[in-house]
Amino acid sequence: MKKFKEIKSIAAYIDRKNIDTDAIIPKQYLKAVTREGFGEALFDDWRYLEPGNLGDNHALRKKNPEFFLHDPKNEGAQILIAGDNFGCGSSREHAVWALMDYGFNVVISSSFADIFYNNCFKNGLLPIVLNDSNMDKLISNVNKKNNIYMISLENQLIKCDDLEIKFKIDNRRKEVLIKGIDDISETLKLSDKIKEYENIKAVKTPWMFNG
Repeated sequence: MKKFKEIKSIAAYIDRKNIDTDAIIPKQYLKAVTREGFGEALFDDWRYLEPGNLGDNHALRKKNPEFFLHDPKNEGAQILIAGDNFGCGSSREHAVWALMDYGFNVVISSSFADIFYNNCFKNGLLPIVLNDSNMDKLISNVNKKNNIYMISLENQLIKCDDLEIKFKIDNRRKEVLIKGIDDISETLKLSDKIKEYENIKAVKTPWMFNG
C-alpha cells in the first residue's frame, strides 16, 4: 500500500449529506474483477446525464455540466470535502477504490459510516473527521482564490494561508497510513511465528499435512 505523509493540493467540495456508497460507485460496476477503472464511474448517476454500465466508453457519455467534478476549478483535486455521514449504505470497498482511482487521497467530513471509514485505512485513503465549526471554516475557504491546502498526517494539520486546523486520528491508524501497511503486510510481519506454529502442528498432527 502506498505510504501517506503529506500532500499539497486544491480541495473540491460536494455540498451533499448522507452520500451512500451506491452513489459513490453504483452497483452495476461491482462486477469488475480489478481495482482499476472505477474512477471514471465515480458519482456516476450525478456526474452523467444518461445511465452507464460496466464497459461503457465514458468519454462518449453526456456529462452533467452542473456537477462539481466538471468545474474547471476542481481539476486535479486530491482532497474531497463532503457533507455529514459520508460513505453510508452498503459495505462495498469499491467506493474507496473509486475515490482513489479518480485521484482523491483525502476525504474530509463531519462524520463517516463506520465500514467505509475502516475501508479507507485498508487502502491508503485518509478520512479526516472535523467538528461543525472547523467544517464551516474549511468550506468557506474553498471558495477563496487561494484554494491550495497542505495536509500533514504526521502533524495532524490542515493548512491554507492563515487557516490552520488540527485533526484527531487514532495512533495505530495513523501509523498504518504513514508506513503503508495493509492487511497482507500485517500478516507477513508474523510469518516466522506462523511458520513455527505450522512446524509444531505438522509434528503433532502429520495427517493434516501433505509431505
